Amino acid sequence: MLIGFGFDVHRLAEGRPLVLGGVNIPFDRGLLGHSDADVLVHAVMDSLLGAAGEGDIGRLFPDNDRQYRGISSLSLLMRVREILVRKGLVVGNIDSVIVAQSPKLAPFMDEMKINIAETLHINPAKVNIKATTTEGLGFTGTSEGFAAYAIAMVLPAN
Repeated sequence: MLIGFGFDVHRLAEGRPLVLGGVNIPFDRGLLGHSDADVLVHAVMDSLLGAAGEGDIGRLFPDNDRQYRGISSLSLLMRVREILVRKGLVVGNIDSVIVAQSPKLAPFMDEMKINIAETLHINPAKVNIKATTTEGLGFTGTSEGFAAYAIAMVLPAN
């Protein structure tokens, strides 16, 4: 088995949709980024790429490349899946956490889990998503941005 770790951060900004796990979440601000800035999917992608020894999303999908402007992070996750398939690897499981003061994310987590699992062609039981606050501390606690962490295990496809 191979294990990878992913981490991502995005600033909150007015006039942007809040997209997490491919779900549009009602909120007064969204995450700022070149793509849809889905901090959860970005952390998941980096964990999978790390496990496969394939670098990171910044190298594969650079933010100065116009083709990725506004792209759905689930589309990029599909490309990460294709890299795993070419290397003869399958996802064993993913564990992740979103760090945000608000909004409450529990009502959206099942849909996030299904979106990630369907994109990766795996059983949703292999995807775990948690959320936590930082009790008002740091940039996530003051609602300046969100962070996400993910760890993934990949296995040979045989």
